[in-house]
Amino acid sequence: MTTAFSLAPLFRSSVGFDRFNDLFETALRNEPGSTYPPYNVEKHGDDQYRIVVAAAGFQEEDLELQVEKGVLTISGGKRDANEDVTFLHQGIAQRAFKLSFRLADHIEIKAAGLSNGLLSIDLLRVIPEEAKAKRIPINGVQKPALQH
Repeated sequence: MTTAFSLAPLFRSSVGFDRFNDLFETALRNEPGSTYPPYNVEKHGDDQYRIVVAAAGFQEEDLELQVEKGVLTISGGKRDANEDVTFLHQGIAQRAFKLSFRLADHIEIKAAGLSNGLLSIDLLRVIPEEAKAKRIPINGVQKPALQH
């Protein structure tokens, strides 16, 4: 049984990831029970964000990041098994995965790094001048229209 819930209250004060609400709800509907690999979406300021993916057992060459048409895709390939090892218990999955995040307008990938089994992707919202809000002065006295 799948329980539907809205994450909208969590995004009321966020800037830049307003559309992630739809993304999370879509992900929950499309793959119920799928939580591999776990990840966080963090806000570090008005225009700074970070996605942190638990990539235990993966190395840099096992992971791939790609941005295409406003969608960030993170994928991890399955590593070759070491035939000299027999697992008595294998709790570290190390299976192939693919995560997709639809990025908000003007979000750019600034850096990515793998440390202590965590893949961190730093994002920055860069609003171009033409898209920024402009203050319009209000004139107290109406001037006559220009005549040709």
